[in-house]
Amino acid sequence: MKRSAISLLQGASSALFVDGDPEAISKYFASDYVVHVTDEDIRGGHALIRSVVGLYRNAFPDLSVEVAVLMETSDRVAWQRTMRATHTGAFKGFPGTGQNMVWREMVVSRVVAGLITEEWVVTDLGERLLFARKAMSLKPSTKTPRPRRATKT
Repeated sequence: MKRSAISLLQGASSALFVDGDPEAISKYFASDYVVHVTDEDIRGGHALIRSVVGLYRNAFPDLSVEVAVLMETSDRVAWQRTMRATHTGAFKGFPGTGQNMVWREMVVSRVVAGLITEEWVVTDLGERLLFARKAMSLKPSTKTPRPRRATKT
């Protein structure tokens, strides 16, 4: 029985991001997988996916994912992935903030022979990380101020 593209996307999101199971990669993705992100085509197949999932799981260990399919054709699915997690570890130059975060990714996935072969991804995670950094800088300092020295007049 051929699995639906929706169950493929839900299964991949859960197995990789939520469960952190790198062995599941070959169940869901073609070995020559490529992702298209802002002006860049990133090739790397299973090794690329393993690396990206590890990066996310290290920075957001309690990650949860919701999948909402917007449109499906014979070989492509347009969908939105809503991610929720606590930002505890470093992520692409952003130190962990301890803040709960929610971000969305718009994805178009091309599915061939029951495997995801190619994706186009747009995310607002960078914006959320900047907001978290700004919020951290606005928090009042917990340091005790040093007493001022008396001045002679």
